[in-house]
Amino acid sequence: MTWMLRRPLLALVILIGLLLAPGPLMLKVNLNNAPEVYFPEDAPAVVFDDALRAQFPQDQVLVALFEGPDLFSPAFLERMHALVRALEADSRIERVLAATTTDHIRATEDGFAVERLIDPDALTEREPAAWRERVLGDTFAPGLLVARDGEAMALVVRPHPMEDSLRRLELERVLRQGIEAHGLSPSLAAVAGHVALDVAQLRAMITDLATLVPGTMGIGLFLLWWLFRRMLVVTLAAAAIATVTGLAMGLLIALGKPFTLITAIVPPLLTALTVAILMHLFNAIVHAAQRGLRGEARLRAALEAVARPVWFTALTTAAGLASLMVSPIRPIESFGLVAAVGVLCAAAVCLLLLPALILRWDRGHWGGRRNGLRHLDHFTAWAARLAVRRAGVVVGVAALLLVIAVPQIARVEVETDLYAFFGERHEITQATRMVESRLSGVMALEVVFDGPDFDSLMAPERLRAIEAVQAWLDQRPEVDYSLSLPQLVAEMHWAFNEEDPAFRTVPQSPDLVAQYLFIYDGRDLFDLVDRDFTRTRLLLNLNAHGARALNALMDDLRAHLSAHPPADLTWDFAGMGRLFADQERLLITGQVNSLIAVVVMVTILMLWMWRSVSVAAISMVPNFAPIVFIFALMGVLGVWLDMATAMIASVAVGIALDDTIHILHGYRSRRRAGASVAWAVARTFRHSGRAVTATTIVLCAQFVLMALSAFQPTNAFGLLTAFGLIVALVFDLLVLPAILVLVERSRKGTRQQRALPA
Repeated sequence: MTWMLRRPLLALVILIGLLLAPGPLMLKVNLNNAPEVYFPEDAPAVVFDDALRAQFPQDQVLVALFEGPDLFSPAFLERMHALVRALEADSRIERVLAATTTDHIRATEDGFAVERLIDPDALTEREPAAWRERVLGDTFAPGLLVARDGEAMALVVRPHPMEDSLRRLELERVLRQGIEAHGLSPSLAAVAGHVALDVAQLRAMITDLATLVPGTMGIGLFLLWWLFRRMLVVTLAAAAIATVTGLAMGLLIALGKPFTLITAIVPPLLTALTVAILMHLFNAIVHAAQRGLRGEARLRAALEAVARPVWFTALTTAAGLASLMVSPIRPIESFGLVAAVGVLCAAAVCLLLLPALILRWDRGHWGGRRNGLRHLDHFTAWAARLAVRRAGVVVGVAALLLVIAVPQIARVEVETDLYAFFGERHEITQATRMVESRLSGVMALEVVFDGPDFDSLMAPERLRAIEAVQAWLDQRPEVDYSLSLPQLVAEMHWAFNEEDPAFRTVPQSPDLVAQYLFIYDGRDLFDLVDRDFTRTRLLLNLNAHGARALNALMDDLRAHLSAHPPADLTWDFAGMGRLFADQERLLITGQVNSLIAVVVMVTILMLWMWRSVSVAAISMVPNFAPIVFIFALMGVLGVWLDMATAMIASVAVGIALDDTIHILHGYRSRRRAGASVAWAVARTFRHSGRAVTATTIVLCAQFVLMALSAFQPTNAFGLLTAFGLIVALVFDLLVLPAILVLVERSRKGTRQQRALPA
């Protein structure tokens, strides 16, 4: 640790090099929060969905909803169709579904015809009321392209596959600019759909980066200045934070990982952890100065006091974060890896490079009475007295609270609902609710049926089997809209028979079905069935967004299809509904695996550091208590276990271990030097207790700042992590020393009993 002390210029060159090295990589950052980046590439749902998209269009769309009294007037329809033509000329857009582009089947003298629902070349041939009646009388348009009361109309923009959030952002801009250019802005009521949701998340991520990164740094630097009143401290802290966060982001980019809303937490997290390490280093320098040490002797004494515990805290924090790498959700895995490496970089920068710079350019005084750390002395002294004098009471109260908290963990619900990740007043929330109230749900789910051979889906019995499944689904409250191949065939049969309602069903003759499908010349058929007529999709628009509700629907449908097999067809689920539903299983798997990993790694590290099973066991109490209380609070408050909150346990344990290591290291060092239990606790709190309390204040302030995020998981992550750190501080300053006192009393009593004569 001291080799670099006499080489300040080398330390400065290395620091500047590390600070500047990630610069070129930052130009290649991939801001991408698309749903695809969250799933394992080899997950069955992903593999099946990828294969399906090679045959059928995307289910991730952009919906523009219009309201107004003139929706069916020639002027409005002409402007809207001009917008449709402009959008479909864009290479990123596969198709735009609108009243002027979708198919309408009607009877003719010699059979049936497939026409545009609203003919854009004959807008004046009908009165607006007649166009309105035709659209509302169509089987397929109400609920998809027009409100069932005719008071709203929609464009559904269906892009080519785009797995990049920035491209989706550009697509939404193209839509909004097109709406403005064609004079439709006064009628625009909402823009929603999965593409709009992804864009809202991207904007939230950019906003978080613009506020949380400088905000957490600002809080950290201010508190460091308040505690130590040295501009050198602030300057070096800013350099260390910039270096550590830059290296971590450079690693993320170098590994080809996207920058998501999950990995966006890495910079503020590393800022907070770097400040915590610096707090211990500067606090040790203060104590060395108060002992009268100066110059190199002061730095050597400070490093001797903190180097070992800081390295171990870095290792344990990195272990806690690295446990997230077992998560099957890729951004969580990336978060764990990059944050773990970042913590180790923070320890290296703070312990290897900064001391040399302090020694070379330090010209101020470290031990003045105006030092902000002295404000914490009263609190730590009170904690020491309470823990020593009332050890049994402290441990008893802690045990009681744990007994009360543990049952609350069972109330924690695993849920992923991206539409609940924003507040009630957020634009995307209001837009989604408006579209769902006027049209149908925005969550897409597909039931995919495969026939046994070529043209097998022309068989009436198979179509009727799919029709029965659709009828069952239409009775479900989660289903707002459905569309299927049998429905399209039934519509042709109805039109062919002079629109007699009795014929709105799948015909009995396979030859007639084949004839209908052969002569159909519209655009919508092959959105539903492949050209070999071996695979078809039953499309559903659901008003359910959460993984639990989606899984419940799919489980019920599985049970129904097991009891009532759809002829000889095989079937499976696809679409965003299936992918989001699978996140529940992935989250549970990742949470269980990460908890097991963190327990194993932390136990090994504690045994390695303390070389004592009993001490390692005692050290676990203040470190795993935050997990219990965090999950208990989540259960009481109804906070979901989702993509962000699934990381809290590993992060909280990793950080909580820091305080425990500093307290235990100081206590054991003084006990080995011959100090009594009470004196060892008091002196440890005088030295390490200050820094531990100060680091908790700094960390909590920085995590609470995350509550400003418009993205609810980030908000919950910050608040719950801050709560966990407060719990950890209470256990480290009260419960841990109380346990040590009780253990020592027990050992003393045992020794006294052994010393008594027989």
